[in-house]
Amino acid sequence: MINFLLQPWPWYFSGPMIALVLFLLLWTGKTFGMSSNLRTFCAALGAGKKVTFFQFDWKAQRWNLIVALGAVVGGFLAANYLSVSTAVAISESTIAQLNRLGIQDAGQAYMPAVLFDMTALSSPKSLFILTLGGFFVGFGARYAGGCTSGHAISGLSNFQLPSLIAVIGFFIGGLFVNHFLLPYLL
Repeated sequence: MINFLLQPWPWYFSGPMIALVLFLLLWTGKTFGMSSNLRTFCAALGAGKKVTFFQFDWKAQRWNLIVALGAVVGGFLAANYLSVSTAVAISESTIAQLNRLGIQDAGQAYMPAVLFDMTALSSPKSLFILTLGGFFVGFGARYAGGCTSGHAISGLSNFQLPSLIAVIGFFIGGLFVNHFLLPYLL
């Protein structure tokens, strides 16, 4: 059993688990999404006294805050205590392309040090990219009425056309950034 926990789980286990969670959410009348937690958190801290957007019954969304906390704690536990190796199984051509972009430790870790190490924060270029990227993610999630997890997982399982349109936009934007912007940013 411990060997099963210490390796990446296959899609045929994790996929049905996600489907089970979505079924339970649909059955209880709830929808899933991570970006909505920021609104709930701000409302819980009293932001509704100043901005009408945060004036709602945030206590009805407490369960979603617990999901977000569980994602953070679960990710920490998995990365620090349940991982035998941090190597990533990606193709040699992808590693070669990442090496050309200046990511020399591609395939050695889930998060390449050149991008995610604390020393990367000392670079003004990295800080600018992180700030601009954070703004675009936040603006996009608000403009699209939800984040990628909410639209792609919960929205599509509810057969919502706006979620399908949003997911198509996410993929087009991701492909554009990956193929046209990323080589110039790195």
